[in-house]
Amino acid sequence: MGADLTTVSLSLGSNIERYRHINRGLNALEAAFGALLCSPVYESEAVGFDGNAFLNMIAAIETEHSLSEVVQILKNIEDQNGRDRQGPKFSPRTLDIDVVTYGNAAGELEGVEMPRPELFKNAFVALPLADIWPDRMVPGRTLSFLELWQQEGNHRQELRAVEFRRDRTL
Repeated sequence: MGADLTTVSLSLGSNIERYRHINRGLNALEAAFGALLCSPVYESEAVGFDGNAFLNMIAAIETEHSLSEVVQILKNIEDQNGRDRQGPKFSPRTLDIDVVTYGNAAGELEGVEMPRPELFKNAFVALPLADIWPDRMVPGRTLSFLELWQQEGNHRQELRAVEFRRDRTL
């Protein structure tokens, strides 16, 4: 790890042409940031609206970019994958990519709450982070990602691990 690089975790989700859009998102992230550390992929029911089930996962990157620069890159990737920003907040998504953690930032950073509050609410964020970083400490907390999942995870949200194959041709 380079001295000037920040480790960032990203939550990816899709419930429209799910496998295609998750693959396209991963390919675009890899092109923008280099190597990815990827969690298993989980299927979960839509939260906040009636809709098709989502595929969700976490991808971790290392970057020199600021949080606001990372967020802009993610919005561009979402837009390139047909993201509709005109609909309601809770609605079907071709591709949704959110920063969950940015280094060890805890609290407001560049106008964004870190870690992202969804980490503490949604199993499809907490469990994949526990998968890739079981022993890493949650920024601003005195417990690891695995302990967070075990002690505070939303176990009412049903997750199903699904087989997922990377397709770098999309």
